[in-house]
Amino acid sequence: MPGPIRLVLAIHNHQPVGNFDHVVEEAYQDSYKPFLDVLENYPAVRISLHNSGSLIDWIERNRPEYIERLKPLSDSGQIEILGGPFYEPILASIPSRDRFGQMKAYGEHLEQHFGKKPRGMWVPERVWEQSFTRDAVAAGLEYTVLDDFHFKNAGFGDEELYGYFVTEDDGRMLSVFPISEHLRYTIPFAEPEATIDWLREVHEKQPDAVVAFGDDGEKFGTWPGSKQHVYGDEWLTRFFQLLTDNQDWVRVCTFSQAVEEVSPLGRCYLPDCSYREMTEWALPTDRQLELIRLNREHRKEEDWPEIRRRLRGGFWRNFLVKYPEAHEMYCRMREISDRLDQLVRSKPEIEQTAIFQSARDHLYRGQCNCPYWHGAFGGLYLPHLRNAIYHHLIEADGLVEQLSGKTGRWVEISSRDINLDARQEVRIASDQLVGYLAPARGGHLYELDARGSRVNLLATLNRRPEPYHETILAHAAGQIDGSNETASVSEDIVFKQENLHLKLIYDQWARKSLVDHVLPPGMSMEDFRMQGDFIGEAEQAVFQTTLKRSPNRVEAVMTRRCRWEGQSPQLTKSVATSTAAPSELEIAYRLDDLEPGQRVHLAVEFNFSAMAAGVENRYYYAEEGNNIGHLGTEQNLHEQRRIGLVDEWLGLDASLETSQPAGIWTYPLETVSQSEGGFELVHQSCAVILHWDFTPDSSTWETRLTLNIDTSAAQARRLAENPNNKQIAVEF
Repeated sequence: MPGPIRLVLAIHNHQPVGNFDHVVEEAYQDSYKPFLDVLENYPAVRISLHNSGSLIDWIERNRPEYIERLKPLSDSGQIEILGGPFYEPILASIPSRDRFGQMKAYGEHLEQHFGKKPRGMWVPERVWEQSFTRDAVAAGLEYTVLDDFHFKNAGFGDEELYGYFVTEDDGRMLSVFPISEHLRYTIPFAEPEATIDWLREVHEKQPDAVVAFGDDGEKFGTWPGSKQHVYGDEWLTRFFQLLTDNQDWVRVCTFSQAVEEVSPLGRCYLPDCSYREMTEWALPTDRQLELIRLNREHRKEEDWPEIRRRLRGGFWRNFLVKYPEAHEMYCRMREISDRLDQLVRSKPEIEQTAIFQSARDHLYRGQCNCPYWHGAFGGLYLPHLRNAIYHHLIEADGLVEQLSGKTGRWVEISSRDINLDARQEVRIASDQLVGYLAPARGGHLYELDARGSRVNLLATLNRRPEPYHETILAHAAGQIDGSNETASVSEDIVFKQENLHLKLIYDQWARKSLVDHVLPPGMSMEDFRMQGDFIGEAEQAVFQTTLKRSPNRVEAVMTRRCRWEGQSPQLTKSVATSTAAPSELEIAYRLDDLEPGQRVHLAVEFNFSAMAAGVENRYYYAEEGNNIGHLGTEQNLHEQRRIGLVDEWLGLDASLETSQPAGIWTYPLETVSQSEGGFELVHQSCAVILHWDFTPDSSTWETRLTLNIDTSAAQARRLAENPNNKQIAVEF
């Protein structure tokens, strides 16, 4: 008699670091809890369950009863707990030492809860590179699970994938299971009988097969419409009942049981890959649109499914090229990881201190994958997720400074290739703030960290074309029947705001700070907002840079020769900070060799992120200190010397002062993005542009700016919440 087919059901539950409590609570009530409610009634159904460490962290604080329910299910063997990297980083985006560290730390954490270390791991977003094998094995893991798409890209056919394989790297061996893409699309969307019928076909072809399903637990209740389908219409109950009724030929088991009972099909080496959709999202927008058009034009052809499966998408690491903001976050994370590693190398005993362990935990949290990429999922476009990453990285950075022996008031400045572009960047820091300048990219200030509130005020995001914008435009044009060749139009389009097509404006320069513009005389704010055909030549300029240091003051002086129409003045801009005012950046602009009598319209752009718009306790104030509107309002101010932005929730007050009265424009920058819930408008940052439209009467013009970042309210609140945590002692 043929043996039973083995079905492995792997459920992956995840919530990003920094997600809103109410969002996680809703997912808990709609997905995680009801799934267990049903599973407990079907002891013959065994699953392999992965909860990301960031979700477990939330559960331990808010829903500890969930852990208590999992423990007996784990003890009985009905649930196998999967491990992996603690805070769900893309393994390709973190150093090997942190891959090992995260996997080892999460294994030990799960062992404390469930009395045994996990044998298998979930690979975040199934982004795989062969070198991960050695890190996983070094962390004590025996197997992992990836998509059958990985295997097909290695040359395997469908009927060669009913089992598992072994792979190795540097002689270290790991078992690898292929996830069935067919099951990912039928569970839970098709009727349960469809899955049983497909499994029966597999059983007839290969009686001892092992077939794996693995996907997000949020499909079972959190995704739009899924709660009613899965629980209201009892899809999950009917599915588990069918599996129980057919257990004479379908054995639902865990990965560990499959490894113990079935021999591997053979050896394999898999290419750098992820699931099919992720590889498509990693492509540049134009290439994605080409793939969409190819699919639309050929999808009815008989051979197209076979051809389509052989088309390869992009490589995950190129998200860091596609989105420079993700690359900035990546480089900041790498910098902190490197500094921690250097501390351990120079003084190994430091690793055992509480402050080091806290710094490393914050680093690991700052590696959570979601804000580093974008597709139908991915959180790059969500400011609260980017801000959460920076919160932990800035916290870790402050602890590293403490470990390095810095106390009291201090300032420092240095230069090196910080963002891995083969050019020198400048880091200017004090005990209150950290700024990063890019002299080779217009002298922009591209990151500004307020230590007191753990906020990067330049965690901005440019407005850029995305493939789904063509869907929005097609819908606005009334082309909703699928006839449009470029728009990916669906019958289930959801718009969270009206007239989103009018918001599809794309930025022609990085929305950072100290972005210089030479504008046409008399240019209005509205013309500037709409970004006509002008681009100030200074925006992409390369500055020669000199660093100045003294014990109490540091300064970066950047100079370049401009090439404006009819003029070629020399521009010098400098950025300094001092121990006397460590929460301030002193900024000076000077133009030499101007043509007297020839009109100049110079603008300096600043952007402020992390502060929400449309909320009463987040607002602008003018030079008199009066509230002039929430942070989503437009301002067109004249002859002003000061403007400020306040976020009372963050305890943050950022102000700009100028020695030369300026016109000041402010307006919100908003992106149009897509999530599983539909298309939505998201506030990304506040643009604040100081501009001077003047006719010089001499060859020199200058102004001095002060950018003050006041976080005293945030620091007072933090001290009140943690009165015994003024500073963590470094003890050996």
